[in-house]
Amino acid sequence: MTVIPKAEGNAAIELYKNDESQPEFMPDWRFFLIFMSLAIITLAASLDATSLSVALPIIASKLHGSAIEAFWAGTSFLLSSTVMMPSYGSFSHIFGRKPLLITAIVSFLTGSVICAVANNFVVLLVGRSWQGIGAGGVITLTEIIITDLVPLQERGKWYGLISAVWSVGSVSGPIIGGVFAQSVTWRWIFWINLPITGIGFICVILFLKQRMTRQESLKVQLCRVDWFGTILFIGATTSLLIPITWGGVMYPWSSPRTLIPFIVGVLGLAIFGPYEYYISKEPMVRLSVFNNPTSCIVYFQAFLHGVVLWSLLYYGPFFFEGVRGYSPVISGVAMFPETFTIAPVAAVTGIVVAMTGKYRWALWGGWVLTCVGFGLLYLQDARTSISIWVPLNLVPGVGMGMLFTSMALAIPAACNPIDMAHAVSVYTFFRVFGNCVGVAISGAVFQNQIRLNLMAYPLLANLAETYSEDAAALVEIIKVMENSPLKDQILQAYADSLKTVWVTMSAISGLALISNFWVKALTLQQSLVTEQGFRHKKKPSDAEESIQSHQLATSGDQSYVDLNEQNSTHEVLEKNVDCDQNTQSKLTSKIPKDKDCRVEDPYRVVKIKDGKSKSHRFIIRNASQAEKTL
Repeated sequence: MTVIPKAEGNAAIELYKNDESQPEFMPDWRFFLIFMSLAIITLAASLDATSLSVALPIIASKLHGSAIEAFWAGTSFLLSSTVMMPSYGSFSHIFGRKPLLITAIVSFLTGSVICAVANNFVVLLVGRSWQGIGAGGVITLTEIIITDLVPLQERGKWYGLISAVWSVGSVSGPIIGGVFAQSVTWRWIFWINLPITGIGFICVILFLKQRMTRQESLKVQLCRVDWFGTILFIGATTSLLIPITWGGVMYPWSSPRTLIPFIVGVLGLAIFGPYEYYISKEPMVRLSVFNNPTSCIVYFQAFLHGVVLWSLLYYGPFFFEGVRGYSPVISGVAMFPETFTIAPVAAVTGIVVAMTGKYRWALWGGWVLTCVGFGLLYLQDARTSISIWVPLNLVPGVGMGMLFTSMALAIPAACNPIDMAHAVSVYTFFRVFGNCVGVAISGAVFQNQIRLNLMAYPLLANLAETYSEDAAALVEIIKVMENSPLKDQILQAYADSLKTVWVTMSAISGLALISNFWVKALTLQQSLVTEQGFRHKKKPSDAEESIQSHQLATSGDQSYVDLNEQNSTHEVLEKNVDCDQNTQSKLTSKIPKDKDCRVEDPYRVVKIKDGKSKSHRFIIRNASQAEKTL
């Protein structure tokens, strides 16, 4: 790919040319430092997402908090990170990746300090929310920046490494959190973020240098933001996620406190879609990211992947704590067959995909293993030996590891380059949104099933309603019970209820497996087309400066023509037509997938009639350049 910086009119633009002799991707030392910094802040975010879970009982005791406050301390992080993800994608398109990433890191660090010094749960919840806002940006912008820096075919190995880092952090989080809470102080769960994230923060400032295709004042950038759409989306998704999160925990699913905000959230999203498509000049979420059927299916799979993954991470430890009688820390270690398998498998899958240029095999294989793996977990009970349950737990870990990288590559392969940042942020949103829904689905299945199982035992029938309200609380009850037939019955009911959760997740994985029939095998051998590419210190050569792009969005026979090459057979039918957001989406949707093209609003559309073929072509050029040429 040849990138030619060019300033025309009131905006700086970049023109791209597909170069058949594109050199091999050769990352230099600055790239490795940037990637290392992204990996470090990803590690910190993943550690913080899971480290608090095992420490919540101790924190609740120290801060004199209730069970509900402890519940929200864990939930507020996931909730705030989820609702902010699409906004980061949109804002990074306007303000730039680096300023948004720095903002996200500062938010994460600020939240960490607030949590570390908190003396009551109100302050702790504020800090966790700030952490979540920052973590949402770290997760989203890390993937977006990788798409800016790495060609699509090479991207698999780097995505795999980031997925591996996230997996290591998610696995290590509960263990580190448990050790700090039991041996030192729970506040170190948050203080530890400062040195880790601080290193990544400094590296981002020093080494992340990206070109902006548009040079605008802050006032102009603020005017471009879709403020109403952003507020509407955040409000609607928050209203939707809160009842999903507390349904069956704080309030029954049939309670008005659950149903009313859920309905309000659905209505808000129903308004958001038409507003973005028909009214917003620069939508927060470009609906053109849903134009490709493959993209839509992979978004659906990302959501289901989040559902099954978080169900396993949340309810898997309950099996080891409640049924096997392990401590929280040992339960985290017992999850290693799943969690520590995900990281290396994700990395290896990315390398293989980069070598072969194909990703559908990983989608098929990943969902098959995930579906079968959850089915194998059905065989676990209180009497299952370690030599049996360890291999059983390996299978779903391998499957979900394969899916991390393959889905992340299918999205950019299917979307238009202009929509890349938006598509990646929507993908991460669906994946994390699935995490929230997964815990809710698993919780509903577990509660209903354990109530039925307990009622089957005469001695437990009267306690069925109380014991079924909270899976975590029931674990603590089981731990303090003396060995007796009553305890054996509860253990059996608990194990059988978890089996129903695994069967449900297996069915959901099977649904995702079937959806693979509609995922197309798109090429990964595409030139790197980015709006905020890597800024090298060396200047482009004279030859590069002289090249003019001929990759222009067209209609009709989808041929290409350069205004600089036009002759007397080209008749100008229309001149200086504003290229708004809807026009961009319509034009870019007609671009063949093997072409590299970008359409941006500082350009104008010129309609040209070819005197030979009588076909019409849309030529995209910056306004002042088009006027000059014509």
